[in-house]
Amino acid sequence: MAIQAGLVGLPNVGKSTLFNALTDAGIPAENYPFCTVDPNIAITNVPDERLERMSKIFNSQKLIHTTVKFVDIAGLVRGASNGEGLGNQFLSHIMEVDLILHVLRCFEDENVTHVNNMISPLDDFEIITSELMLKDLESIDKRQQKIPVQLKKASTPQEKKDLELEQTALAQIKPVLDQGNIAEVQRLYAKAKSDGIAMLPLLSAKNYLIIANLSEDDYVGNNYLANSFYQSLIEKFGQDKVIPVCAKIEAELAQMSDEDSAEMLSSLGIIEKGLDNIIYKAHSNLGLITFFTVGPKEAHAWSVRKNISAPQAAGEIHSDLEKGFICVEVYNCQDIFEFGSEAKLKTLGKIRIEGKEYVMQDGDVIHVRFNV
Repeated sequence: MAIQAGLVGLPNVGKSTLFNALTDAGIPAENYPFCTVDPNIAITNVPDERLERMSKIFNSQKLIHTTVKFVDIAGLVRGASNGEGLGNQFLSHIMEVDLILHVLRCFEDENVTHVNNMISPLDDFEIITSELMLKDLESIDKRQQKIPVQLKKASTPQEKKDLELEQTALAQIKPVLDQGNIAEVQRLYAKAKSDGIAMLPLLSAKNYLIIANLSEDDYVGNNYLANSFYQSLIEKFGQDKVIPVCAKIEAELAQMSDEDSAEMLSSLGIIEKGLDNIIYKAHSNLGLITFFTVGPKEAHAWSVRKNISAPQAAGEIHSDLEKGFICVEVYNCQDIFEFGSEAKLKTLGKIRIEGKEYVMQDGDVIHVRFNV
């Protein structure tokens, strides 16, 4: 499962530089079968040292990581919700992504102008989210006009009840959108969905992360911790939501060999690539887990939603495995790291047989038994 994350930002915030770095660090086209990669899409591997360790244990000839698809969403100007600039195209692209990555500039540079002639990442965020919420208000207005007509035509009590629940939920969300409270919009929307209410898709209800684009000087040695712009983002969104990067450094690293990039990171006192952090957090922030299939031919990581059943997970590998599912042999990857082989795990009783009701856990290694 390749999730899709959209990079969003105002002009001159570093979004294109960051996207180009992701493109340079992405998977060569020949390693991603049956997919034509457009110029505005980058497909990258999700870093996972567990896969690397298992490939060594099994002497796997090939490694296949799970992936994240990044989309460069361009065209935002104030008034996008009314179709200004490339507004309609911008908003339609956001609707298609699973996760929004807000790229916010956190440094001054007299050689790089800002569209508003002032560096204020919080204001940049408000401009973008305001356009999303204005478009959502328009969508809710249209839906609220249709529901009374559908209520009159409702043929069953259940259909009427569903429409009334949707009507109530929209009536709760609309004033919160008017207030510009995106956190409360997301809370109410998530509650409605968890209650089983069929809701129209809302742009402002989409999950998001913040990418704080820093200067080279601020990024080196964690100097950004004293950056007032970065501090303002942490104060508003919290540590887990904000990813510090330097797009310029990432662009340079993406064009280097692994050896040269490791040397550069070490010389700059940087522990990990910012791109790796973005990819990993984009993957984990959507409530995905990873399971593995491993053997001498290949070690393969698979991403699935939390709480997925074993037959559904088998279907991610191949539809026949789900149709003819019998059971799975399963163990956690930490067990094989500790004991070194599946033969040892069998001796210790660490390999379990699980049926159709089994809920997959992060780090599971499975062998599917099936019959079609």
